[in-house]
Amino acid sequence: MTPAATSENDPERGLYGITVAADLVGMGVQNLRLYEARGLLRPSRTAGGTRRYSDSDLVRLRRIGQLLDEGLNLAGIEKVLGLESRVRSLESEARRRRR
Repeated sequence: MTPAATSENDPERGLYGITVAADLVGMGVQNLRLYEARGLLRPSRTAGGTRRYSDSDLVRLRRIGQLLDEGLNLAGIEKVLGLESRVRSLESEARRRRR
């Protein structure tokens, strides 16, 4: 795979401005800023400081929306996202050890 093809398929690559990202996930721009301020996500930044949201950020924003719909507050969402990340890490480690 060429470097260009790799970067085009990278789910971590910041592609979307804040307005587009907010539209894609059905949230307000202010919500995205709040979630960043609370540490729930960290979009990449251009050299000029403009936020750029990746496909992975959009997945995370949709998960935040699901958890909000289930009645969790931002502190609870932070804990759930942290635990989910830890589970993925442990599952990955277990797969490596089985090989």
